[in-house]
Amino acid sequence: MTAALFALVLFLVSIVAGFLGALLGIGGGIILTPFLTLVLGIDIRYAIGASIVAVIATSSGATASYVRDKITNLRVAMLLEMATVAGAIGGASISRWINAQMLYLIFAAIVAYSALMMLWRPSHEVNIKPYPDRLADTLKLHSAFVDAQTRQSHEYRVHRTWLGFVLMVVAGMLSGLLGVGGGAFKVPAMDLAMGIPLKVSSATSNFMIGVTAAASAAVYFHRGDIDPAIAGPEALGVVAGAMIGARVMPHIKTAVLRRLFVSVFLVVAVQMARKGLML
Repeated sequence: MTAALFALVLFLVSIVAGFLGALLGIGGGIILTPFLTLVLGIDIRYAIGASIVAVIATSSGATASYVRDKITNLRVAMLLEMATVAGAIGGASISRWINAQMLYLIFAAIVAYSALMMLWRPSHEVNIKPYPDRLADTLKLHSAFVDAQTRQSHEYRVHRTWLGFVLMVVAGMLSGLLGVGGGAFKVPAMDLAMGIPLKVSSATSNFMIGVTAAASAAVYFHRGDIDPAIAGPEALGVVAGAMIGARVMPHIKTAVLRRLFVSVFLVVAVQMARKGLML
């Protein structure tokens, strides 16, 4: 494959990854890392480095739209970002000591777990009875959003803030380790543990993943694991796709969004597990 064809293919696939990343709040890296390794045969460490850049691009392309539409919960994002950044730096720092096979298998296990947990979520997205949470009350984390699909306003109360904070440390570490932005773990954590509706979780995750990825990108860049020939076309395509995804997401039914989330994650988990077991 010539360099020009390689860049074109990567650009086009990155548009799709950016679209799904913005739609689901997962950053696009969870799609691009398997594509780079399984289809293009790129070493997983360079794939992870490039995907870290793509995650930053996804966040940049989608966040403005979600904040403008008042879907993103900025208070929750700022609180949890402290945990994810600390975890991301730690994960990026230890990644060099974990072999490629282990990275594939960790990736597959975490993604599959996230998908299965999303399946267990109750079908209704709002009016779920929250647990009492003094910390959330003190920090005024509760909010409301207008669902563009139903044109109804929904109030929600954040609970189990302490559990969400702990999970975000783990999400940040996995982000730095795997180059996926952590959205694959942040969205389920906010949705399942903290009672935040899926659309708000996705939008808030998009806001957070860029900062989380930037914290670990410096480590990968210093080690020389970010190849501009891969990261450049990838970033351009992801930004374009993310801007489209951010426009579409508010108008999609939550049930459809959840099924799409689970389907994408299960397919990726199976492919990455197979690759890891073959090494």
